[in-house]
Amino acid sequence: GMTRFSRDVDLLKWEPVLFRNLAFPSQMLCQGIDGVTSGTRFTSSSGAFMERGVKAGQVIYLYNSAIDSCYEIVAVVSATELTLSVVRGNAEQDPIAVPGGSNLQYRISTFDPQAEEAGEEMLRYFGIDIGSSEEQIRSEMILDGGVLRQASVFSILSAVYASQAGGAEDEAGYWEKSRRYQKLYQAARAGARITLDTDGNLLVNEVRGGGSLRLLRF
Repeated sequence: GMTRFSRDVDLLKWEPVLFRNLAFPSQMLCQGIDGVTSGTRFTSSSGAFMERGVKAGQVIYLYNSAIDSCYEIVAVVSATELTLSVVRGNAEQDPIAVPGGSNLQYRISTFDPQAEEAGEEMLRYFGIDIGSSEEQIRSEMILDGGVLRQASVFSILSAVYASQAGGAEDEAGYWEKSRRYQKLYQAARAGARITLDTDGNLLVNEVRGGGSLRLLRF
């Protein structure tokens, strides 16, 4: 979708065990027990990765007697092969080999639906009506969506932990986490500026802060 400002792997940098502990069954793309890793290659003869909607930027959880961790999906090579990496500092870095193993249980789940929600909420915050025909915001109009990635991550994590929290007496500490990420989200969002290329010439002709304040027009 055009309204996602972050990817699953961005969440992993903040919460390394999120995809192990809090995979939503309704958002699981695929799983298996025949995974094999070698360097950055991951294969599963039972995999149907393309069919199940697996994409680069998502996260795979791998488990056997020696491995219990989550890794970045860098590329979907075929129905049965993925390129994986240990979480990288940035997407320009070469993939980093994951531990080798076989008979790996694996699971690929996503928080893309929450990312869509977060993205739409942020566009509304910036006064962009995503439903309006006169100002149909296309992804290429948002020239520096990167500034919104952090805000998106905090928003998603706050929502995910809130949904799993057992109220204020929550033993897992998810309620506290949700509140902490909500505060980080509000601060990040307040500091963000969105720049729009409203006529498609790739020059910034409008910059907005929160509440649709028009800061600059030329």
